[in-house]
Amino acid sequence: MNQPITEQHKRTARYAKALSHPVRIYILEYLSKQACCYSGDLSEILPIAKSTLSQHLKELKVAGLIKGETTPPKIKYCINMENLQEARLLLRHIFE
Repeated sequence: MNQPITEQHKRTARYAKALSHPVRIYILEYLSKQACCYSGDLSEILPIAKSTLSQHLKELKVAGLIKGETTPPKIKYCINMENLQEARLLLRHIFE
């Protein structure tokens, strides 16, 4: 079964990479329970350095699972529901 790597494979891998850390899973769960939140709110909840939190948020944003809206000096993050749904479908496809 030698199939070339497709765009679907690449998107699935991008989502899987973003989901590969427990802090990122927590962030997605946290955001799914509310409309949006500020990175400062997350830094009060999570026992990690702000720079580390920033890196996790960046990974989720690069993967397209969250959106960030900058209103200096704060950044508001929300789940990108369209991409989260796509990630759910692509990952489900692997396990079927």
